[in-house]
Amino acid sequence: MGGMQVFTFLGGIGLFLLGMRLMSDGLRAAAGGALRDILAASTRSRLRGLFSGVLITAAVQSSSAVIFATVGFVNAGLLTLTQAIGVIYGASLGTTLTSWIVALIGFNVDLQALALPAVGIGMGLRVVAGSRRRQALGDAIAGLGLFFLGLDILRGTFADLGDPGMLAVLAGYGVLSLLLFVAIGMVLTTLTQSSSAALAITLTAAAGGLVPEQAAAATVIGAAVGTTSTAVFATLGATANAQRTASAQVIFNTVAGMAALAALVPLLELAHHIVGWLGLAAHKAVVLAVFHTLMMLLGLALMWPATPRLVAWLERRFRRGDDGHSRPRYLDDNVLATPALALDAARLEAERTGAIARGMVTAAISGGGPAQREWLEGEYRVLEQLTLTINEFANRIERSQSDPAFANSLAHLLRVTQYQQDMAERAVALAKLDAGGETRIDDPELAAAVDRLLAEAVRGIEATGEDLSAWDRQAVKAVRKGFDRQYQPIKERLLRAGAEGRLPVRRMVAVLDRLSAVRRALDQATKSARYLRKFQNAERELVDSGGADEVGLP
Repeated sequence: MGGMQVFTFLGGIGLFLLGMRLMSDGLRAAAGGALRDILAASTRSRLRGLFSGVLITAAVQSSSAVIFATVGFVNAGLLTLTQAIGVIYGASLGTTLTSWIVALIGFNVDLQALALPAVGIGMGLRVVAGSRRRQALGDAIAGLGLFFLGLDILRGTFADLGDPGMLAVLAGYGVLSLLLFVAIGMVLTTLTQSSSAALAITLTAAAGGLVPEQAAAATVIGAAVGTTSTAVFATLGATANAQRTASAQVIFNTVAGMAALAALVPLLELAHHIVGWLGLAAHKAVVLAVFHTLMMLLGLALMWPATPRLVAWLERRFRRGDDGHSRPRYLDDNVLATPALALDAARLEAERTGAIARGMVTAAISGGGPAQREWLEGEYRVLEQLTLTINEFANRIERSQSDPAFANSLAHLLRVTQYQQDMAERAVALAKLDAGGETRIDDPELAAAVDRLLAEAVRGIEATGEDLSAWDRQAVKAVRKGFDRQYQPIKERLLRAGAEGRLPVRRMVAVLDRLSAVRRALDQATKSARYLRKFQNAERELVDSGGADEVGLP
């Protein structure tokens, strides 16, 4: 291969990858929430998850995107690990569609006759379309054209090499040769970060006579195993759910690859028979496409009955990141590529930190000794760090989007976290006020009135933590008004008791400070819940409008 051929080859790969990216991104954005709804519907069973994985991967032509979306759904609690593994199996099976496209279209039609009109139509639609989804559809059509153009260049490059036996020496060492070609497939996929590109290279090289059939099949196996590197690299240091999901993909593809390698000869023979039964031309690329599908079906047959044990094994792993609640539970950089999932993750983490803040305030109101004050200070440090992490995550979402609606939506989230941090500060202050019995009231009747007021505050704070879908704003407002009605008369009674000498002035001031802090905490809890509800509503509007579905490849 001369220097010019090398550059032509690299250009072909570049056009192929660019086309894949445009097509994948465009199809996902054009589909809007439909793909998300399909994935959410897979919660009913592992079998539905399998079909969802096949359907979505075939639609968007990116198994990596489906894996990362699945991670987001697992983190959000919408998919169990068992259901997510079904989606992963389906995504691995769905990615074989690329092999069929290359095999059936790439060698039987004039690709340039398809490519150039597709690019023209797609970009024309992009220019004249008024809606984002139509523009995204234009990107997908143009991407399909670039996909075919890159494939045509690869096909021509390998056809012009002129030495069909140049790799025959490497293919002549039996098992060692097969392992070498498996490694080549893994390296190709890792370098291009796309199993589709590795498969296109392999199938066009085999069709051009550069690679013997068995060696090409081994390279297909390597590409299938190598594609797991994308998920592995992306989930290093991620949440435990992300690591478990990525591990499931690694295990499935590895098992499928090892089984296919062990049964390489009979699988290729079966592929030839299937090609004959289907009435297709016995072209190497077609045989390899059938082999690729058989490999994934073999892996599915082996792993499906073992899935319950796989789930149990994975759930015992990667627990370090879930110990306690000092680390984010839902925030994962992998879901940033899908804004709808990123917004979900941010909201869920904010709900979690809200529960921590409410628990701190209600515990501080109940009172306690030095151990409780130490616990509250520790909780405050945890919440402070989580708040910072949420805010940084929100900033990354905003930076990745050009739509100002995202900034407006995320502004509500930042208000929520600020109110929650203020609540935590009030809880620590309340614990310090209780130190040394400074808020003790000797008058039983007055003490009972203060206790009733504090109980009303606790009821109000707990009411703000109701599930957002069932949150009753009017009920929360009624509790707040009830607290205010009791607050002023009790404040006057405390001032009168201090003036009459029935309550030491120092204690009176401490009790008033305590009630003021509780009132402030209730106010902050109410505002936090209200703005979290606003954030959820804005999030839904973004998803419904399609703005939160414009995604990029992870």
